[in-house]
Amino acid sequence: MKDNFSNQAEQYAGFRPHYPNALYDFIFSHVQSFDTVLDVATGNGQVASTLADRFKQVYATDISRKQLDNAVQKENIIYSVESAEQFSFPDNYFDLITVAQAIHWFDFNKFYAEVNRTLKKEGLIVVIGYGLIRVDERTNPIIDHFYKDVIGPYWDKERKHVDEEYRTIPFPFSEIESPTLFIEFEWTLDHFVNYLSTWSAVQHFIKEHNSNPVGCEMLQSLQENWDTNQTKKVSFPLFIKAGKKLNSVVAV
Repeated sequence: MKDNFSNQAEQYAGFRPHYPNALYDFIFSHVQSFDTVLDVATGNGQVASTLADRFKQVYATDISRKQLDNAVQKENIIYSVESAEQFSFPDNYFDLITVAQAIHWFDFNKFYAEVNRTLKKEGLIVVIGYGLIRVDERTNPIIDHFYKDVIGPYWDKERKHVDEEYRTIPFPFSEIESPTLFIEFEWTLDHFVNYLSTWSAVQHFIKEHNSNPVGCEMLQSLQENWDTNQTKKVSFPLFIKAGKKLNSVVAV
């Protein structure tokens, strides 16, 4: 598992989108018991924090100490620095395991082996991701050009799984039909630009060129259709893979 986000942990916590209530309603409707849950690659603890409102005990892991230092704190959340491919938890322990916008970084075989080991018999796994941000007809082409042409070469190869909306990742579980959902907000231009700066490809670009590609030219293009104090509706397509533990472990 790669760590692409420690260097901008504070910015990640402040500007990454939050998931809609409808997502959690869907998850909770398929959970058998609300005792223990594990949020893998928790980042700033966004998902863990919401799960903590329903579950007795939440465990949340990440390989980045800096991310966990910026995570939401609640009494029933236990954070730990831990790999997604090797859990320190006992067998048949969790009612639910979640991973949001991170599974594309994992070794699928090792991760799923740990999921199968630690999920209870009727346990649920939910994999969550979101796609490229959409704004409006004038802004979207600017985003697409930036995404593909400016920083395209700087995306890690694992990014293809996000572009494919997780349709091609293995999922050795009894899959549950998931709803079509979107993440939607009203953002200022400043928030939008700060969000772009959290992209791993932007950080790779900065490291190689010592300059931020979200610079003057990009800003000027955006400002032609986005006033400084104006808010715009932004939208992300949300994709979900949810499933129950199978009777036997299926090879990935």
